[in-house]
Formats: sequence, C-alpha cells, structure tokens
Amino acid sequence: MASLRDIKNRITSTKKTKQITRAMQMVAASKLNRAQEKAQAFNPYAEKIKEVVASMAASGTDATHPLLEERPVKKTGYIVITSDTGLAGGYNSTLIRRLTNTLNERHNSKDEYALIVIGRIGRDLLKGRGLPIIQEMIQVQDQPEFSDIKSLASTTVDMFADQVFDELYIWHNHFVNPLTQVPTENKVLPLAGLEEEVDNEKSNASYIYEPNEQAILDQLLPQYAESLIFGALLDGKASEFGARMTAMSAATDNANSMIDDLTLSYNRARQAAITQEITEIVGGAAALE
Repeated sequence: MASLRDIKNRITSTKKTKQITRAMQMVAASKLNRAQEKAQAFNPYAEKIKEVVASMAASGTDATHPLLEERPVKKTGYIVITSDTGLAGGYNSTLIRRLTNTLNERHNSKDEYALIVIGRIGRDLLKGRGLPIIQEMIQVQDQPEFSDIKSLASTTVDMFADQVFDELYIWHNHFVNPLTQVPTENKVLPLAGLEEEVDNEKSNASYIYEPNEQAILDQLLPQYAESLIFGALLDGKASEFGARMTAMSAATDNANSMIDDLTLSYNRARQAAITQEITEIVGGAAALE
C-alpha cells in the first residue's frame, strides 16, 4: 500500500499536469478561433476564382490548359496534411490509417503513387512505413500565409503539368466543430468538369477577358489549383487546434478525476494511520495499568 507521502506526491504532480493541460487547452482554443477566421476570410477569394474559371469553361472557349486535361492514370499524387506536433488525440493517426488503407485498396504497387507530405508527424509515420515521399514540408506556422505554401504548391502543380503524376488528391482533416474532424479526400487535378460545380447563374455571368481567354486561363488555373491546397491547409489547421483543444480538455478532466480518487485514498490512509496510532496509545495505556 502506498504511503501518505507517496499519495501526496502523486496528487501534487497530477495538479501540475492539470495546470499544463488546462493552459494548452486555452491556447488551442485561441488558435482555433484565429484559424477559423483565416479560413473563412480565404473562402471568398477561392470561390471567385472558381466562378471565373467555370464561366470560361461553360462558355465553350477554345482555350486549353494542361491542368484541364484528363489522361490515362499511370501514377497518382497525394498531398497529405498533418501536424508538426502531437497531443492532438487521433488527429494524425486516424488520417494516416485511412490513407494507408485507401492506398492498399487502390494500388497494387508503391510505384503507382507518390506522396507530398505536410507536417512532421505525417512525414515520420509515412516514412516509417516505407511509402514513397517525393516532397515534404515541416515546421508550418500555426497561422500560415500563402507565401509559406507557395513553393510546395507551385512545384506540385508543375509536376502534374509535366506528367510526373496524372491525377492529384489531397488528404486532410475537415473541420466540422471542435469535437469532430473528418478525414477527407478531395480531387485537385485535373480540373475537368469544374463548370458543373458552380450554379448556372454564376457560370453564365458575362466577363471581358484582356488580353484573351487563353492568357487569363494560363494565369488563373495554376493559382486556383494552388488555392485549393492552401484552403485545405487552413481547414487542416483549424481541425488540428480543435482536436488538440478537445484532447487537452479530456486530459484535464482525467486529471481532476485522478486528483479526486487520490485525495480520497489519501484521506482513507490518513484516517487509518490515525486510528492505528490511537489503538497503539490505548493499548500502551492498558498495558501500564
């Protein structure tokens, strides 16, 4: 049986752990609010680009672009967005597990796909499984700017245009609420059929293109593809902070429960010790009579 000193030391250490998890919960909640604001502020920009590109596609223009072309799939690219740090519950492990299951079901060989990984946790897990990683990015700041992801996004889009792979998917945790993050796969490239995703009223809007539609398409399509990657990163960051806030809240609740149990054990042990001392005193007094 643990001594009173041992139990008291455990209570003290658990209280210190509770202070840490509580502080981490509050920090994650603050970062979550900023991440949500950033993602919401980015959405109008991405939607407007999508609207313009869809309008061009629906107008029957002769303009073409490699990002619009569907071709036989010999190799598939996957962008995987994870976190750089842990203590976020199943945020990373659930996504990686579903991704690897999909890869095993969809492909017969590792030569049929390539991974672009964002986040140290995902990189380490996927590299440990021996999966082919052709690009990686770690140490992404908590509130990323487009400039942070520009190089990786641009290189990835160029790889598709250069036929390094023939289709591109992005895997990330979609933020629903702080308690729910859903592992999600979205197809990024090719952009064929984009006009079907925008309602007719918007896609039929009249635009004047200067100097011409082809020049606008050459400039706009890579930006749109890159914006999809950046938007998924913002969504993934909101999910990360939501998952971490929930995990730290659960850890704090567990610490409170442990403190209550340990305090009860301490009081019982203390009461038993006092009873034992009284019994010894009474027994000693009786022996002296």
